[in-house]
Amino acid sequence: MPDEVATYHLAMVPRKKPAPAAANDSDDAAAAVLRQFRQVFNAVKSHFQQVEKTVGLGGAQVWALSIVSEQPGIGVGALAKAMSIHQSTASNLVRTLIDREMVMAVKQGTDRRTVQLNLLPAGAKVLRHAPGPFAGLLPDALKSLPPATLARLRSDLAELIVAIAADEAGASILLSDQI
Repeated sequence: MPDEVATYHLAMVPRKKPAPAAANDSDDAAAAVLRQFRQVFNAVKSHFQQVEKTVGLGGAQVWALSIVSEQPGIGVGALAKAMSIHQSTASNLVRTLIDREMVMAVKQGTDRRTVQLNLLPAGAKVLRHAPGPFAGLLPDALKSLPPATLARLRSDLAELIVAIAADEAGASILLSDQI
């Protein structure tokens, strides 16, 4: 009987807030993850700055040039898909590259709205001098990770995106345009 009373009384005791050590552990973990994000974004930023300093073009434009070089005749829609960006963003990139005479757009076939993109000598020269990886540091690093690691990252980042109520439209904005 005394055990029942003790159990009953223990259940009635109000719960205390977590001990300060547990809160500090959580704060320390959050601070450590924040520092890791800073490391990643500063490495990405440094790479984009180095690309721009070396060749005078942004990282996204160099990436687009590399795709056009690898896939002569590619269309703007396929370029957008290859870069995982909105087609209007790809169109703006292409327009800049055409204006700088690095890419040529040719309208062929019956549908005069579609163009085929081809690299011009000035674009090839940029690629010869641009520091790699052309797609950028982060996409290249992510592709090198094992599938299980990518699955964990995807799941964990999905939770973070919900926690900060991030706008889904931000997913199609190039990092080189943000950093």
